[in-house]
Amino acid sequence: MNKVGVIMGSKSDLPVMQDAIDILKGFDIEVEVDIVSAHRTPEKLFDYGKNAHTRGFAVIVAGAGGAAHLPGMIAALSPLPVIGVPVKSSNSIDGWDSILSILQMPGGVPVATVALNGAKNAGILAAQIIGSSDKCVLDKIVAYKEGLKIKVNASAKDLK
Repeated sequence: MNKVGVIMGSKSDLPVMQDAIDILKGFDIEVEVDIVSAHRTPEKLFDYGKNAHTRGFAVIVAGAGGAAHLPGMIAALSPLPVIGVPVKSSNSIDGWDSILSILQMPGGVPVATVALNGAKNAGILAAQIIGSSDKCVLDKIVAYKEGLKIKVNASAKDLK
């Protein structure tokens, strides 16, 4: 069960969500990508949310802009962890509408929320969740974080 569902409200979200897809594939985690609109395809949303755990998913990363109901609705329907990615869309109020729609969930329906357009961190968090029970993925995360440290230290050294 190392598969992650990456869903978004519309194709216009893909440039942002691609960062999650890329990082997960970099950790050799299977990714299934789909467009599931909370407002335009509610039947698809209900089916996806209710059945994702039976389809081998371990985590769902859901990105949406504007009113951004997708992550919360999926979290309401699924027993799986959901990571919400607020997307700054063309009709957005500087992204705040998306951030608050995803962040302000009622008690009992958690959505882990990353920064505006923060799909890369959503992918890393999904990998870390999987890595908590899969040593192979955990080792890749450890190596990734070591790489980050090496990069920072090299940058600091270049300043001197």
